Amino acid sequence: MATAVRNSTLAFHAGHLRTNPRAGSALERVRNRTANIAILGLGHVGLPTALNFCEMGWQVLGADSSPEILEILRRGDVPFYERGLQELLTKHLGLKFHVVDDLGAAIRQATVLFICVGTPQRENGEANLSQVESVARSIASNLNDYKLVVGKSTVPAITAQWVRRTIQRYSHAHDNGAIEFVEPEFDVASSPEFLREGAALHDLLHPDRIVCGIESDVARDILQEIYKTTNAPILVTETSTAELIKHAANSFLSMKISFINMVADLCEAVGADVDKVADGIGMDPRIGPGFLKAGIGFGGYCFPKDLRAFIHLAEDYGLEFPLLREVININELRAESFLKKVRRALWVVQGKTIGVLGLAFKPGTDDTRESPSMRIVHALLEQGAILQLHDPKAIPNLRTNFPEREHEFVYCDDPYQAARRAHALLLLTDWPEYKSLDLDRIRNFMEVPVVVDGRNIFEPTSMENAGFEYYSIGR
Repeated sequence: MATAVRNSTLAFHAGHLRTNPRAGSALERVRNRTANIAILGLGHVGLPTALNFCEMGWQVLGADSSPEILEILRRGDVPFYERGLQELLTKHLGLKFHVVDDLGAAIRQATVLFICVGTPQRENGEANLSQVESVARSIASNLNDYKLVVGKSTVPAITAQWVRRTIQRYSHAHDNGAIEFVEPEFDVASSPEFLREGAALHDLLHPDRIVCGIESDVARDILQEIYKTTNAPILVTETSTAELIKHAANSFLSMKISFINMVADLCEAVGADVDKVADGIGMDPRIGPGFLKAGIGFGGYCFPKDLRAFIHLAEDYGLEFPLLREVININELRAESFLKKVRRALWVVQGKTIGVLGLAFKPGTDDTRESPSMRIVHALLEQGAILQLHDPKAIPNLRTNFPEREHEFVYCDDPYQAARRAHALLLLTDWPEYKSLDLDRIRNFMEVPVVVDGRNIFEPTSMENAGFEYYSIGR
């Protein structure tokens, strides 16, 4: 297992806990299924992870810094939509999943601690790791026995080493005001998540691989024991390699999306069909068919953030990633490219009523963070359009954070209401329910039967035969 550490003061000698009796007893508790797992952070990564471990038979303690999230969970509700999440919470709450108000108590009562807190981005692209450090300091204050501390959040390389150093730095025994240094008994590992929002539980229950970055045999053995019921290959590396794998994977997938969107523009220019081009190149096993769907670009919390963080990490080490900068540039231009289609279809946007189907950044989630749909919505409002918005899951949150404005935009209960008296209908998120719309009913509701499809949901010939003026991407 190769290790390359830029700052030697952060280097850690693998295996220093191999002969630690407490580490050995911790491993036995894991093997006997008497160990608790604590999930520290119950957001889009932490909560699905916690309930997945419950499905695997573990007793799980869930802690979060947000009293609101804890109260929602304690009531038996989920704080965000993710397919299947509510059902699993109902199944395990109070039995295998226990909501804990006190972060320190969760740490003390568990053997394995998964850090799942947010890593928001600073303006320069750097990951803000203040929440990770805060949790590490809480762990340091509550080390009552051997702990395996596992980073699950997406973080830059060497974060695990900083977590170790932070826990060592703040692990002190207090006695009558005196501070005595105690060698902490813990290990640090990295097991990055590879979850797709909208399919997170499926990805957890049926992973294609599990990456375990470890620094000792004990950490490796505990993680392999925890994951042994999953039918997936386990790749064991050192911690910085594991952290880099996650950023590299998301950056590569983002690159595939931007590539096919660039090809879509060329297809439109020469009269080709980007869907057929994607099928043709995707049949090559060296390329594969995934993430070759042309459209209005990628969004969400992960891909844009991880791309910028990866670029920042490289630059911090004196390297340049111009390829990934161009991936971002292509993606950011997708919204304007789509808006040009809308303007070509309508000529004048101002004062026109436009139905919008899809606000979440992808189907299966209510997440609108960095959603290309919302970029398009804001641009149309600035140009004076009157919008009728629909999404199967995202509207409840948007009503709070983006309330309706009279004579500007309204939220609709169903797609047909969004199409009523509209001069155009825009398809921005490829929810499955949109594919089964009654097209005759949609056309009869509309003032002008213009459809601009940003996700290539429909076939051009069928839409034209149904009486629509139809625009799509790269076809």
